[in-house]
Amino acid sequence: MVKLATDAGFKLAGQSEVNANPKDTKDYPAGVWTLPPTLKLGEQDKAKYVAIGESDRMTLRFVKPAK
Repeated sequence: MVKLATDAGFKLAGQSEVNANPKDTKDYPAGVWTLPPTLKLGEQDKAKYVAIGESDRMTLRFVKPAK
């Protein structure tokens, strides 16, 4: 992701773990949609997936340098 943005001329200005979720093991039957808020499997193992919470995410900030 970073390489793609920097190759397009952006500069990485910051990153944060604010949206990280270490409970997310990334191996669910319906992919990321298994987790809340979507809960693709409905009531099947719902408590388990609610306990995990939303998916692990990255937060990156890019700036476009002035010409």
